[in-house]
Amino acid sequence: MGPAFRLLIIAIFLFGGAWPITKAAMADATPLWFGTSRAGLAALVAALLLAALGRLRLPRPEDRRAVFYLGIFQLGAFFVLTHLAVALVPAGRTAVLSNVVAYWLIPLSVVFLGERVSATRWIAAGISLAGAAVLIGPWAVDWSDRDVLFGHLMLMLAGLSWSVAIIGSRKWAPRSTMLDLLPWSFGLGTLVLMPLAILLEPDGGIGRDAWPHALYIGLVAAPIGTWCVIEATSRLPGAVASVWFLMVPAVGVVVSTLWLGEPIGWDVILGGALIILSVILAARG
Repeated sequence: MGPAFRLLIIAIFLFGGAWPITKAAMADATPLWFGTSRAGLAALVAALLLAALGRLRLPRPEDRRAVFYLGIFQLGAFFVLTHLAVALVPAGRTAVLSNVVAYWLIPLSVVFLGERVSATRWIAAGISLAGAAVLIGPWAVDWSDRDVLFGHLMLMLAGLSWSVAIIGSRKWAPRSTMLDLLPWSFGLGTLVLMPLAILLEPDGGIGRDAWPHALYIGLVAAPIGTWCVIEATSRLPGAVASVWFLMVPAVGVVVSTLWLGEPIGWDVILGGALIILSVILAARG
């Protein structure tokens, strides 16, 4: 297994556990302020690390497009959509829908990057979507509830936003390492989130009980997980990365079940099995 796959596995476990933790934090925090803390703390950690290494510097001109796509789409828009949605949708479903990017990323990779996707990987993508559909469990959702419907729509758009970021950062690949660009990408994401938090949640914030969650997400999961996934997706074909990253929902559902008591049943077992099968096919195809 190559280094790109090892980075992806680290990101899978960090992000898979992040949504149940975020959901638990919503008991004493508002969504956009929590998302702002996530991006802001990650920017601070990344900047301090690079400063300690003597590598903190402004992005080069040829890096700026990648910083724009990562900051605006992967961190700014994605955090806005997912943190608003997690207040309306169970954490397990949030982990599923926000990370199902195959149906966006594969066609976008073909159209904008000219990637050739083998028949095996198209099949893997189809199986992965079937697994995600089983994990979502649309038959158990009250689609007449406008909040539930709106929450699911935001998560689908979050997947699109992430896919756009991956396409942009691969089409205009930066010369600097992704680690060098993290503080600027997270900083740009924070600039997207903060005005929205001030405008839409003027009385919101993060309570005392939610700060341990915010510190773990902002100081550990967000900077390390984001670095791992950006590095991995910059090295792997879009079809492979998108299918492998569907392991995040499986981890998220398991953690949500064990910690938050969200129910587990045949759909979780079947959906997880389909996703694992799709990962195996994508890696071999």
